Amino acid sequence: MNSPLALAPPSRPTGTRQDRAPYAEALRAHADRDWLRLNVPGHAAEGESPLVETFGSDLLRLDFPPLLDGLDLGKDTPMDRAAELAAEAWGARRTWFLTNGASQGNQIASLIAPTLGRTLVVQRSVHSSVIDGLVLSGLKAAFVQPSLDTEQGIAHGVTAEAVADAVKAHPDAAAVYVVSPSYFGAVADVRALADTAHAHGLPLIVDEAWGSHFGFHPGLPSGALAQGADLVTSSTHKLAGSLTQSAMLHLGHGPFADRLEPLVDRAHRLVQSTSASALLLASLDLARRGLACGYDGICASLDAAETLRGVLRRLGRYGVVSDGFGRFPDIVAADPLRVAIDTRSGGISGHEARRRLFRDHQIMVEVATDSAIVAVVGAGSAPDTDRFIEALHTLPRPLAAAADGSPRFSLPAPGEAVLTPREAFMSPGRVVPAAEAVGRVSTDTLAAYPPGIPNVLPGEVITTETVRFLQRTAAAPHGHVRGAVDPTVARLRVVDA
Repeated sequence: MNSPLALAPPSRPTGTRQDRAPYAEALRAHADRDWLRLNVPGHAAEGESPLVETFGSDLLRLDFPPLLDGLDLGKDTPMDRAAELAAEAWGARRTWFLTNGASQGNQIASLIAPTLGRTLVVQRSVHSSVIDGLVLSGLKAAFVQPSLDTEQGIAHGVTAEAVADAVKAHPDAAAVYVVSPSYFGAVADVRALADTAHAHGLPLIVDEAWGSHFGFHPGLPSGALAQGADLVTSSTHKLAGSLTQSAMLHLGHGPFADRLEPLVDRAHRLVQSTSASALLLASLDLARRGLACGYDGICASLDAAETLRGVLRRLGRYGVVSDGFGRFPDIVAADPLRVAIDTRSGGISGHEARRRLFRDHQIMVEVATDSAIVAVVGAGSAPDTDRFIEALHTLPRPLAAAADGSPRFSLPAPGEAVLTPREAFMSPGRVVPAAEAVGRVSTDTLAAYPPGIPNVLPGEVITTETVRFLQRTAAAPHGHVRGAVDPTVARLRVVDA
């Protein structure tokens, strides 16, 4: 999938500005001074303690609270300069550093949407934090169903045509909210989605949690901001190399920037911790520098991922999931640093392959479904591909012959939404047997894995078909229903009306 739309320009901001990490450098200098620390955090960065034994004293010396001169207090601070460099690197008008993950960015985006309208036009397979944002904001939702690979049980993206239909049906729409790339690396046509949203007077919000590395190398897809998105959540820790739980929120330069910037700034202050971790913030600064100046490292990562796919194709036991992306009109490119592997064609389920790789070979992959596993290669890293390939091909073949190609998933239609997610979530609820839950309103979000698309949301009526589908999924080997009161979905929580 080498669509010109999805490829980044060959050059990125480099030179003395992007070579610096002002906040991380200032934090290092601050920690190297001889402090007597009579403030929080309580470990005081000294003495013998389990923290020192586990993490080492140097990490504790870097663990400072916010609001310190020379770091983030005052005007034109190292923190300000770090955020400016991040905005420059990602092509944003402004960037905010987040210390509660991309979930925080999704919640911020949802919180500001009510100033623009009453209904969020949103891809059904969004992250749960977007649904949480609906609970926080009180917005109604108009869902756009993603395309579904019924053979693999994988949800992809949405088309501009489907978004246009949803927007036309909801004149009170506030914004369009989509995901790109997907968990499996499918990249949506963000340019077409942005043009569609803008043509109807709406901003496009993109959960680009899995694409924080996009745009930093000509072999990577272009980032959502470069394709016209107005607000982009970036889970920088996933493939860009910052510490877990750190992320960024980027504001684009489009027609909604003036209106959105003060709203985002206020919402950021509302949900950002007043004790934001200096370690997380510094890791964001360093990850940005690594991407902007790490061309050779990204080349090595791309080579490693392509080596994996090439060997898998040559040996023939397993399939490469992205080789089938061309069948779906919503996919214009694939993230080359995501290697999704069809294990079922190799005689083993994805869940079993993941378990055995972890237990027997000390190899961790990102995710597993009944049909596949996903390995990710961080931008700038070059894993031992030979070790992974060898371990993968020593796995047993406990399954029967490869699948016959018949559809494996048929999703039930969602029940009618009679309350907003917030109204249902905040309502008194009670747990009832599944049979009694049919026809009643759910207080919870329930999503069958695979494929991971929410089947029931707070405020939606629970249907017989949905209960059967959820129970069938829960009973299947390695099946799971996220948000269920119990693993078998024998009971559900409903609004107590």
